[in-house]
Amino acid sequence: MKHVALITGAGRGIGLGIAECLAKDGKDIVVCDVHEESVVAEAMAGLRKLGAEVLYCRADVTDAMARKTMLEQIKAKFGRLNVLVNNAGVAPKVRADILEATEESFERLIRINLQGPYFLTQAVANWMIEMKKADPAFAGCIINISSVSSTVASVTRGDYCISKAGVSMATLLYAARLGEYDLPVYEIRPGIIKTDMTSAVTAKYDKLIGEGLLLQSRWGHPSDIGRAAAMLARGDLAYSTGQVIMVDGGQTIHRL
Repeated sequence: MKHVALITGAGRGIGLGIAECLAKDGKDIVVCDVHEESVVAEAMAGLRKLGAEVLYCRADVTDAMARKTMLEQIKAKFGRLNVLVNNAGVAPKVRADILEATEESFERLIRINLQGPYFLTQAVANWMIEMKKADPAFAGCIINISSVSSTVASVTRGDYCISKAGVSMATLLYAARLGEYDLPVYEIRPGIIKTDMTSAVTAKYDKLIGEGLLLQSRWGHPSDIGRAAAMLARGDLAYSTGQVIMVDGGQTIHRL
């Protein structure tokens, strides 16, 4: 029986890159995003061409009822869920100095980037525990997509950094809680990835990369994150719960 993976924010960008790699690996795919299905229809068709059975769930991860409805849809179609990838996230609408940034922006990022995934994980974890108790051979895992910003201070987007630092702690918390059920929880920490989110700062990062910011002198791509997620979802690091996979081109290596 094929494994089923739910990837939030997978209509485009990193999430779609992850979905494509998991589909290539033989998994059926549930895509969660906030767009009308027509907006992501081409992406969904591409996943089906890769051999996956695909379910699209239009859901806002900050909405408790939407999360509940989405899991009910997954149960109705597949009856199981083996992989949760918490990828959905946003950047601040305005990069503002922390001496001037607004509470509205802070609350928005915390709700989308941290609170929603945290409680989606809670619901999925409880379902996975049920499946594990019903079938000891059940294999499941949870993968959180954070950012190098969880440890690298950026004073013009403190709200983003704090939300991603929270995701890092959520990884540790759920890894600790789910260890007894052999349900590993991982974190992938991307660096500078070429997506719609980074398109507004392309010139800035082109310059920094050209000046040697990264050990591997190129932008990262969604497929770089996708391949890391596929490795974890396959169970290649089954004895490494709570670990962080850095996919940042060597950005965060301290150098003299």
